[in-house]
This record gives sequence, C-alpha cells and structure tokens, in this order.
Amino acid sequence: MLERLLRSAAIALSLIVAVGFVLFAVDDFGRASESSRSRITGDRSATDPTAADPTAAGELTRERRHGDARELIDDANDLLLKPFAAVSASADSRWLRRGVPALLALLSYGVLLGFLARYAKAHG
Repeated sequence: MLERLLRSAAIALSLIVAVGFVLFAVDDFGRASESSRSRITGDRSATDPTAADPTAAGELTRERRHGDARELIDDANDLLLKPFAAVSASADSRWLRRGVPALLALLSYGVLLGFLARYAKAHG
C-alpha cells in the first residue's frame, strides 16, 4: 500500500515538473524576439514570469498570459520547484534559472520517492 502511494506520488510530481518545464520551453521559444530585446537592453526585471519562484508581480503577469488550466500547472510547478529555486536564482540564463531547479526536483521527487517506494516494498 505505502509502496503504491509513494510510486504514484513520484510519477505525479515528476510529470508536473516535466510538463511545467516543457511549457516553459515552448513559451521561451515563442518569446524569442522579446528575449532578444531584453538581452540587448540588459533588462532582467524582478517581474520575470519565467522564474522558478516568481514574485507577486511576475505571477500576475503570467496569469494574464495563460489560461486557467495552464496557470494551475504553473502554480503546482512553482510549489514543487520552490525548495530548489535559490540554487540558480542569480544565474544570467533563464534556462539555468528554470532548468536547474527542475532537474533537482526530478531527482528529488522522481528518484528519491521511487527509491523509497522500492524500499517500502522490500521491507513492507
């Protein structure tokens, strides 16, 4: 029973993180010209909606861009990435600011919970 619960949690949390990162990548490719313009001017504001742990202003910007279903995924992803966001918060690249926390979350939620599920099965 515990093994099944841990395995299901590992899969669900990993899927949320993976889908969140894929949606971020799709958005980032779609905003190529906006990104180029920001890099040229050197403007990386605190309202960056692509941050792994966005500010309140960044969250509002993102909510205006996305629909309800997408915002639900983004909010769940933000919650899952929050413990890892500080690791790469000062990186210059949006991909690093988003990718490193996503990778750490996948390792933590997917691998660690998967290991605990196998451990629970062997000792349960």
